[in-house]
Amino acid sequence: MNKKTNEELQALVGQATAGDKRALETLVACTQDSVFNLSLRMLGTFADAEDATQDILLKMITHLSSFRGDSSFTTWVFSIAANHLKNYKKHMFARYPLTFEYYGNDIENGEVQNIPDLTQNVEKEILAEELKMSCTNVMLQCLDVESRCIFILGTMFKIDSRIAGEILQMTPEAYRQRLCRIRKKVADFLGQYCGEYGSGRCKCKDRVNYAIQNHRIDPLRQDYMTAAEIPIQTIIDVKNAMEDIDDLSQDFSFCKPYQAPERTRHLIQEFLDSTQLSIIQQL
Repeated sequence: MNKKTNEELQALVGQATAGDKRALETLVACTQDSVFNLSLRMLGTFADAEDATQDILLKMITHLSSFRGDSSFTTWVFSIAANHLKNYKKHMFARYPLTFEYYGNDIENGEVQNIPDLTQNVEKEILAEELKMSCTNVMLQCLDVESRCIFILGTMFKIDSRIAGEILQMTPEAYRQRLCRIRKKVADFLGQYCGEYGSGRCKCKDRVNYAIQNHRIDPLRQDYMTAAEIPIQTIIDVKNAMEDIDDLSQDFSFCKPYQAPERTRHLIQEFLDSTQLSIIQQL
């Protein structure tokens, strides 16, 4: 993601709405990775995140002339993205919602023994890492949609409570209190069940074939292991230090950020190449 100051981004908005295609492309480049990572954590799968990212970026582009600068451009984009994702009903987990109780029961009682080798000659260690990233991301789907958004903004993006409150239309104090409770809930679940991030007995390597059998991972499509990882610092758009919310030691390191997939970048570029920029001034 290309790093720009808020002043630079606001200048680019003016240039883009005046018809500067390169300025518009820069705005997309500066926001697409953040939008994708928010979508991935909110929706749970790469395929759904790609679709939602395209929708959000197109919404950003076609509503660019409505940006008035009352907040930072980044806050404005996050507000568009958060509202879109909270109401997004096309993703898999909207059709098949999860709960912590269901997820914990599957970990405790899933029949992981006596399953044939389904790895298709892919190294089990690689598939175990794919499962770890997938499992912890899917775990977030056990949170209700607003709690999930609060957790992601606070834990992955480390957005200041004043900014997050503005995005989610709540007070900074309410945001901090809810984030504290949600982080503890996630940490308690990991501590109880997960052997990778807590003291639970669930080990990804032991569940690889079970996960393949249940279509949770695919040896021939490793979304997480093939995605281009980026440093977490590159998606922290607000540099204010995060408040001392609680003394929870869990750092939730499974929230790794990734580049938006090349297919998404290509589709957005196709849209930019085929669209008259005057449309931005009209919508």
